[in-house]
Amino acid sequence: MTKKIGFLSFGHWGGSTTSPVPDGPAAVRQMVDLAQAAERAGFDGAWVRVHHFAHSLSAPFPLLSAMAARTTTLEVGTGVVDLRYENPLYMAEEAGIVDAVSNGRLQLGISRGAPSAVVDGPQQFGFELPEGQDWSQNTRERAERFRTAIAGQGIAHPSQGDELVPIAPVSPGLSSRIWWGAATIGSGVWTGQEGMNLLSSTLLLEDDGRPFHLTQADQLKQYRQSYADSGHSTGGMTAVTRSAFPVITDLDELYFGRREAGDSVGVLDGRRARSGPTYSGSLDELAEQFDRDTAMNEADYLLFALPNQLGVEYNEEVMTNLSQVVRQLGWK
Repeated sequence: MTKKIGFLSFGHWGGSTTSPVPDGPAAVRQMVDLAQAAERAGFDGAWVRVHHFAHSLSAPFPLLSAMAARTTTLEVGTGVVDLRYENPLYMAEEAGIVDAVSNGRLQLGISRGAPSAVVDGPQQFGFELPEGQDWSQNTRERAERFRTAIAGQGIAHPSQGDELVPIAPVSPGLSSRIWWGAATIGSGVWTGQEGMNLLSSTLLLEDDGRPFHLTQADQLKQYRQSYADSGHSTGGMTAVTRSAFPVITDLDELYFGRREAGDSVGVLDGRRARSGPTYSGSLDELAEQFDRDTAMNEADYLLFALPNQLGVEYNEEVMTNLSQVVRQLGWK
């Protein structure tokens, strides 16, 4: 099965002047360099995580525009934009501009967002939760309004006449490149019903004792059935993320040679949660690990978490080797 591959990065920085990524501005600039490196390495996409009030990337749209302007074929994406912090119409205009700059290469992941280190982040951004709602309901409503806007439907009442006025610019085709970040099988089914692509979370909020990759593959399969039954034509793609590190040199061995690990299980928001494995080894060993991963086999898009704190040069070598593994499996 032919697949797309990309990286997914927090854009973390080290907090030290001796670090390859010493501070936030350096992390932002290096993301543009990493996008160019990804294109050279044969990757299809460069995706960024979005977290507020943390030492990682926050406002993605200016960065995505810069990444798109410095590449030619590479898709730029998010995993995910936290809709608790977003005005859906302003975000629709920003997304339209990025898609115009990239000439249709935006892959936009959106969702309710992950648990945060702060308790009042959306409120500080001016977004109070309406009485009687929870954030899951509220962000789904914001997603619907956002998708209405990017589809070019009328939004605002004109000063003259009766026809509602759409946002501008409208980017043709963007409606088919919206991904919902889903952390449960149920939210994956809902994503299919709504006609969005599925960006499966790196952590699933349901643990029945099965290995992560089997539960995730079940989520992908149920999503596909839900999407097929929906009658929509604006989705159907699935993506999963893995931590995978080629161990070729002594430096690789120092960083990642003993980091292969199985699933992690814990409790998040009062629910048992399971996160996926970390893979490391030679290119042949990685190929074997990938081939045993049911969800990786099932998915259309493979995203690899990059250790961006190690700098652009090191990560370009990581991406080049991962691209070779994927080709070895016949996935590209």
